[in-house]
Amino acid sequence: MISFSAKIFKIGVNPYVAPPAFALKEIFKQANKSKGSIPVRGELNGFLFIQTLVKFSGKWRLYLNTPMRKEAGIDVGDVAEVKMEFDPRIRKVAVHPKLILAFEKNKKAKQKFEQLPPSRQKEILRYIGNLKSEESVDKNVKKAISFLIGKERFVGRDKP
Repeated sequence: MISFSAKIFKIGVNPYVAPPAFALKEIFKQANKSKGSIPVRGELNGFLFIQTLVKFSGKWRLYLNTPMRKEAGIDVGDVAEVKMEFDPRIRKVAVHPKLILAFEKNKKAKQKFEQLPPSRQKEILRYIGNLKSEESVDKNVKKAISFLIGKERFVGRDKP
């Protein structure tokens, strides 16, 4: 496990820490890559987390979502104690059964979905998968299909 301290910054609405060079070097070695997103796991001020290390605007960042910061009792401007390592486990997001049925009925939407970057696919799958009511699932599956075939926005995104 790699340990470091880092100040929490914010870019747009996203709090993050910038892992130091020695930590990145070790993560790249563990992951056997230094490009694309890298799944990591670790501790933030002693609280466990699972997250993804990403490069944005030329800098590697470990984004700290609200639950991570709340559990660790820290926020933007604070210094975080971070321990992390490469997480080799496969991270697969389940496809909601109603979305599967919608893709069976609309091959164009399924094809467009498969052409999206993996991060955008996960965003759609997680959004639909986390909905509580069947009514919300039905409504948002329809919106997702309309988004994929270029008819409307979905989850704050313009048409693909």
